[in-house]
Amino acid sequence: MTSKTHRLHKGEGRRADSNPGVSKNLGAVVAVALLAALFWAYWPVLVRLFKDWQRDDNYSVCQLVPLVAIYLIWRDRAALRDLGASPCWWGLGLVLLAIAARMYGLLYLFESAERYSFVLALAGLVLLVAGWRMFRRVFWILLFLFLMVPLPGRIHNMISGPMQNMATIGSVFLLEVFGVTVSQEGNVILLNGSIPLAVAEACSGLRMLTAFIVVAGAMAFLVSRPVWQKVTLVLSSIPIAIGCNLVRLCVTAMLYMAVDSETAERFFHDFAGLTMMPIAVFLLFGELWLMNKLIVADSAAASDEKVAEGRKGEDPA
Repeated sequence: MTSKTHRLHKGEGRRADSNPGVSKNLGAVVAVALLAALFWAYWPVLVRLFKDWQRDDNYSVCQLVPLVAIYLIWRDRAALRDLGASPCWWGLGLVLLAIAARMYGLLYLFESAERYSFVLALAGLVLLVAGWRMFRRVFWILLFLFLMVPLPGRIHNMISGPMQNMATIGSVFLLEVFGVTVSQEGNVILLNGSIPLAVAEACSGLRMLTAFIVVAGAMAFLVSRPVWQKVTLVLSSIPIAIGCNLVRLCVTAMLYMAVDSETAERFFHDFAGLTMMPIAVFLLFGELWLMNKLIVADSAAASDEKVAEGRKGEDPA
């Protein structure tokens, strides 16, 4: 009787140990603990990153990236729950790579490397705790998180300067098209030979470019389209941002001539800044609609050609 009872208790212990609910709860506790440790280790980096978001208007939109990523994961929560967690030790390699990147940033005072290493470490933890299937499912969301990091100083300067010159040249061209007498001296535009309009670095359109790329990236996740359409959508945000910035500069120049500098500057910084984003979203949705129409038209034409070829191949008898 004693041995039977002992075997019964031993079997119950095995059933308790193999309970998937217990393993699931343990995995969740481990995941939360590792995530908390990650944020604790990177807290100084994240604090400086948040301050840069508040200080630099060019990258203020970057603070929306983590919120969008959280929403995208929450939106896909049912599919992620069905995948289940299957830890993969390859994630440890990504974590070690992230540690090496952070050490490089600390030793060589390269702050961007520290910030990028945070996203890399987060990706490593996802792979380590959740496994390959869930990692592949959220891969593009993890990639999207890199947009929350402002561009390194050298890359920022490589982009900002040419964009400033492009904005100046493009504004001069458009104003001349509309019949305005314009002359250019560096990044200063003389309107009607007497009204100077300086195209400063803040007018380069970099702020609009970063905002449009973030919006286009979020839209690419939300819409159900082929991969090539999503890539096209994100890439097209660059010329759309440049074009919208040129329109904003030209309208500002017109207001300089027609009203006064105070009204023009208020338009440039307030009204135009608020209206350009909805216009960009409208253009991006219009692009998706156009791609959909073109694909449907091409598919219908191909189908008609196949039908015609089939009829030609039929025996007249």
